[in-house]
Amino acid sequence: MTPNSYSSLCDDFYVDMCINTEMDLPTQRDTVLAFFERIQKQYPSMNCFYRRDNNDYCLEESRHLGEYRWVTLETDRIGSGVVNPSSFEMAYQQDKLILELVPYMLSVSHLDIDSLDITFAMDFVHKGNHDEVIADAFFGLTPFGALLDIQGAKAIGFSPAVVVALSEDCHTQGRISIESKTSIYEPHKREQRTDEAISLSFTVRQFPPTAGKFDPLESFERQYQLAQELMAENIVPNFVHPLTETIAQKRMS
Repeated sequence: MTPNSYSSLCDDFYVDMCINTEMDLPTQRDTVLAFFERIQKQYPSMNCFYRRDNNDYCLEESRHLGEYRWVTLETDRIGSGVVNPSSFEMAYQQDKLILELVPYMLSVSHLDIDSLDITFAMDFVHKGNHDEVIADAFFGLTPFGALLDIQGAKAIGFSPAVVVALSEDCHTQGRISIESKTSIYEPHKREQRTDEAISLSFTVRQFPPTAGKFDPLESFERQYQLAQELMAENIVPNFVHPLTETIAQKRMS
């Protein structure tokens, strides 16, 4: 599947990478600015730089066109992603650049990496009760769904997340989560906010092996390929399609 194929199924599509570190990352002014300036040199349209209230740093493109790049530097995490990418290559090359830069610009060695994440995420805008959508799509004929048979019961807290091992040593893991944005205090309201979306994300996480040197770039390429394959073969037919079909039914009712 192509990014356009995914975008046709949802309102926004994301391809993200996250490097989780054992030690805190550098915060010196010169180091932080040099890192982001090097990224901007590669992608000149990334000219929005700011510091969040929690002291995370972010460099991104303008969000007005709907497709944009972003990179963040947090206390113990480096994030990189593209929103609504026109191609997987667009996201792949950016993430690869970050992996090539962090060893010598942020002193992140293979020993410092706690885990490496590749995430494909999708947003589905729905103005109704998100929890009801998720419950109907995934829990109808399960013991959890049976809770809704209780007289007066209503779905107000359905945001499932499941982690599975994808390798025999459990160092490669897959995580699927569907997040409701409906507050448990909101279902009784006549109208819900229309700017929130149900979020579905699938992450392939790799922990360094207990024996041998961890190669982040090699792992990144393998994880990226695995994430694409599992999204197309498992996540879309078993999670995305039931979700979109249920949303469509709710809108028609």
